[in-house]
Amino acid sequence: MYIKWISLFALMAAAFAGAVERPNIVVILADDVGSGDISYYRNQFMDQKPVMETPNIDALAAGGMWFTDGHSSTALCAPTRYAIMSGKNNYRSFAPWGVWNSFHEGAIKKGEATLGTVARDGGYATGFIGKWHLGLNFKRLDGKGYYRGNDKDPKPVPADMMQVAYGGPADMGFDYSYALPTGVQGPLYMAYENEKWAPFEKDSEMICVNEETAVDPVTVTAQDKKDLKLEGNMTISDKGPGMGDSKWDTSKIPDIISRKAVNFINANANKKPFFLYYCSPEAHRPHMPPAEMDGVKVRGTLPSRHMECIKVLDLEVKRIVDALKANDVFENTLVFFVADNGGLTWKVPGTMESGHRPSGNYRGAKSAPHEGGHRIPFIAHWPKYIKAGQTSDELVITHDLMATVARVAGTKLADEDTLDSTNILPILLGQDFKQRDYLAWQSGATFQVMYREGPWKLIIQSNHKLDQWDPVELYNLETNAMEDPKKNLIGHPEYKARAEKMYKKYMKIRTGGERTAPINL
Repeated sequence: MYIKWISLFALMAAAFAGAVERPNIVVILADDVGSGDISYYRNQFMDQKPVMETPNIDALAAGGMWFTDGHSSTALCAPTRYAIMSGKNNYRSFAPWGVWNSFHEGAIKKGEATLGTVARDGGYATGFIGKWHLGLNFKRLDGKGYYRGNDKDPKPVPADMMQVAYGGPADMGFDYSYALPTGVQGPLYMAYENEKWAPFEKDSEMICVNEETAVDPVTVTAQDKKDLKLEGNMTISDKGPGMGDSKWDTSKIPDIISRKAVNFINANANKKPFFLYYCSPEAHRPHMPPAEMDGVKVRGTLPSRHMECIKVLDLEVKRIVDALKANDVFENTLVFFVADNGGLTWKVPGTMESGHRPSGNYRGAKSAPHEGGHRIPFIAHWPKYIKAGQTSDELVITHDLMATVARVAGTKLADEDTLDSTNILPILLGQDFKQRDYLAWQSGATFQVMYREGPWKLIIQSNHKLDQWDPVELYNLETNAMEDPKKNLIGHPEYKARAEKMYKKYMKIRTGGERTAPINL
């Protein structure tokens, strides 16, 4: 699927103006975090004092580059994770709306290029830690292939749950992994380290995890239970019960996975360049922050449990940054901080009432086709080469990470692997960059797709089967960044031709499998 550059030294010399020391790379993917959830954004781009602070994420933004037109690959978590890992738009897979069941086959096949393989084949030590949500394959106990049942089944499933058979991080190019099949939103409510079940405690058992079994009476107070009932769930996800670890405690997950990240950095720093893909489940529901983390009180300090989970995310970032600094590799580590979709504004009692605005200046939130659903905090930080305090208005998207990581690692991708992903390293280094002419991506559970040309954005309503397409909204983001529905131009005679042209162009791109990303070497 790809071949290496003949001369890695030549590549790095061209890319970094003579630098030959390759950076470590850390990609931090947040869950359900919008631009307005980051206090740096509210300080810089909103005329509103932040209700809560995210000092550690702010430091990455202030010390690097913030992309004002940065987007998640979709407005929903599972399909975005496919796009980031593969570098491809979701419609190129057999599961365009994402793989949600832990027992379903993943859309990425063994042998295909991924974030992990391009870093590994460039000589990097590779690690995946956190929320997976790409589907997994467990062998049936009767030997008849892989189990494809319901992951919400409360009974023990007829499969070997002790280890992942294939389709996990190892097959995606990661030397080390600590994976939560669906983060904290389960099922499955368990962890796999290097493809094997990793019990949380010595006396852990595989059981049906439900509201009762997941509640830890030591850490869950009466007020917690009241708040969580207001959100429609308890300590497990609203996705329901399912198989898991008898010691599952949602509030402990951030501590567990961030310690794994620190251990990975400590084990690899200064030995060979490393690539860490860290997928935090914060701030996805259920909102169960720990009482404290690293001596910082969390629970009860902010207007909502949702906001406290963002505070925990900021502390996870601090742990990673502190580990980089402790190993004296921070200056030459390229860190990306992005999110899988826009912020959460519904079923989060106390958040909006406090004046906090997860979507920042934009309409919509997670799952929506509007900017608040997918315009995210998109930060790049690399002290050695990115000047501090920069902003970029370039149109970028999270699956651009694929081509960028490949370029930095020195692994050349085949043309078919760069159809939707472009290398954004030139932007970071202040070099010439070929801009996108257009962008095609999608929303979430309501099945809209979006097509962008310059400031013009067309929203097309589809259905789950993708056999129905209706252009429904047209906006000029230059003059209507809020996508005011009263200024929807789809029915305006003056813009009828533009809407029709954009619709035909999108359908041609999608059905013809055309390239959507410019080539930046």
